[in-house]
Amino acid sequence: MKKTHRRNLRSKLAFIFILLAAFAISTPLYAKDSFKVCWSIYVGWMPWDYGAKEGIVKKWADKYGITIDVVQINDYIESINQYTAGAFDGCTMTNMDALTIPAAGGVDSTALIVGDFSNGNDGIVLKGKSSLKDIKAQKVNLVELSVSHYLLARALDSVKMSEKDITVVNTSDADMVAAYSTPDVTSVVTWNPLLSEITGMPNSTKVFDSSKIPGEIIDLMVVNTKTLKDNPKFGKALTAA
Repeated sequence: MKKTHRRNLRSKLAFIFILLAAFAISTPLYAKDSFKVCWSIYVGWMPWDYGAKEGIVKKWADKYGITIDVVQINDYIESINQYTAGAFDGCTMTNMDALTIPAAGGVDSTALIVGDFSNGNDGIVLKGKSSLKDIKAQKVNLVELSVSHYLLARALDSVKMSEKDITVVNTSDADMVAAYSTPDVTSVVTWNPLLSEITGMPNSTKVFDSSKIPGEIIDLMVVNTKTLKDNPKFGKALTAA
């Protein structure tokens, strides 16, 4: 009887072990059910705000048994910095910004959704001047080391100039419209809807925009690659929304 009891006990333990092993294989080690993504003010990313407010994101998150919190960050670069630091599982950003800040911070990212190609949504505006060549020797306000900096470099190259011909003034996108309203600021590089607001001001001319470099600026929803691998439902819910 004792041998039979031991055999039965071993069989039960073996069965439990097999169940636990199967569960471990089928369930990612870092699986979770709550996620956060952030977005900043740009015309191509504002549908995320709409999707959150209208319950579209929640509808698809519920379908996959998870929650997704959609958070607006007023400063574009700060949103990428917070994503890179791990505060968010996903973030809206351009292709070149994804290849700099998160990559430099050691974060492997996946471009989950290609929202749009900027076709005139990023541009350079001069005050009191009407030609791109008039930008020479000016102070240019932009979000330094961002997509705006890239656009400026491409624009300068098109008129045989480089950054040494101007002076870059780092300015948050949250402050861009207010800065341009001051007499001292005569040149800015920014994106819509800020761009439209600035070009609508008196004596303002858009002298270059992203339609001149088609397909180069790609606006994305970027997610942490490891998080996506461990939580495929997260990616499925976002793309469905």
